[in-house]
Amino acid sequence: MAQSPPFTGQGEPASLRLAAATPRLSIVIPAVSSAEDLEQTLVSVLENRPDDCEIVVALGCEYDDPWNIRDEVHFVRAPAGASVVGCINLGISACCGEIIHVLAAGWRATAGWTAAAVGHFEEPDVAAVAPLTLCKDDHGRVGSCGVVATAGGRRIVRRPRRDARRVEEAAEVLAGDTDSVVDVGRLAAFGPTIEAGFWRAEVLTDAGPGFAGCCGPLLADADLAVAIERAGYRCVAEPASRVIEAAGVVSRSSFLEGLYAGRLFWRSVAGQPLLWIMLLHLGEIVRHTFARPPLGWVPAVAGRLVAALQIGSYLTRYRQLRSLTRKSSAADDGVSLRIDDGHPPLRPPRQRSRGSLRKSA
Repeated sequence: MAQSPPFTGQGEPASLRLAAATPRLSIVIPAVSSAEDLEQTLVSVLENRPDDCEIVVALGCEYDDPWNIRDEVHFVRAPAGASVVGCINLGISACCGEIIHVLAAGWRATAGWTAAAVGHFEEPDVAAVAPLTLCKDDHGRVGSCGVVATAGGRRIVRRPRRDARRVEEAAEVLAGDTDSVVDVGRLAAFGPTIEAGFWRAEVLTDAGPGFAGCCGPLLADADLAVAIERAGYRCVAEPASRVIEAAGVVSRSSFLEGLYAGRLFWRSVAGQPLLWIMLLHLGEIVRHTFARPPLGWVPAVAGRLVAALQIGSYLTRYRQLRSLTRKSSAADDGVSLRIDDGHPPLRPPRQRSRGSLRKSA
C-alpha cells in the first residue's frame, strides 16, 4: 500500500467539527514515543469502534499516517518533548464529546468496551468510569480496576483479591461491590487510571482543568480523582468494559516519585483535618522510605522536600478544592450538566519528565 505524504499535524479546530456533528463520546489516544504502540491501539479502536464517537490522536512522536485514516481519526500535533500528561490535555482540548475516554498508545480496546461505561453517565452524579485492565500476558486475568488516593498522599492501584483475579470472578466481585476490593470508604478518592478511563467532559475540565502536569504521569490520575471526590461526584468501576494493558518496562526515578507524591499530598490538603492528615502523610513518608533499596530513599526524600518547599504554588489548587467542596455541600438536588461548545484549551503540554507511564507509585 502506497504511503501518504508525511503528516503535518494540521487539522480542523474543535469548533468547526462541533458545528458539523457533536458526538457523545470522544476517544483520546496520547502517543508520546512509539508509532508502533500507536498503531496497535488504533487498530483495536477502529476494529471495535462504537457508534457516535470521534477519535482524537495527540501526537508527541513522529507518525506519517501510512494508512491514510485522516478521515476517521483527528490528529493533533503536540510540541516536541511533550509529556504524556501534556498530550492527553491537548487531546482533550480538541474533543467535542460529552464523555472523554483516554486510551494510551500501546493499550488495546476489546469488543464493546465502551457501551456499559458510557451508560453510567446517564446518572448525573457519575463523573468517571474505570474499566477493567486485563494483563498483557494473560487476557483472562485482571490487572487493575482504577486507582485510589489516600488522605496521606499515596496512590494505590485498586484490584480484586488475589483469589478473584480471573476476569469472570473479578466481574462478580465488582458487581457486588464487596470487601474483596480496596475499601474506598477509608480512602480519599477513587478514579480511573490515566492510561485508560472515562470522564464526563465538563467535570473533567472544571475539576482540573484536565490532568495536572505537576504530578506527572505517575500521580496525575490520583490528583484528578481527589478533585472529583471533593466536587461531590463519584467514580464507578465497570467490569463489562475491558482494555488490555500495554507491554513494556517502566523506568523508575526515586526523586520523581517523591516529588510527585509530595505534590499530590499538598495539593489535596484543602478541607481536610490538618493534624490528622499530617500524621497520615508522615506515616506514608516512612513507608515510602523503607520501601526503597539501600540509599534509594535519599532521592525520594529529596523529592518530597522539594515538593514541600513549593507550597506557595499550591494556593490556587487549595482555593479550587475549597470552592468545589462548598458547591458540593450547598447542592441539595441533582447536578445539571450541559455541553454547548468545544472544550476550552487546557494548560500547555509540559516538558517530558524522566518517568513514563506506570500503574502505581
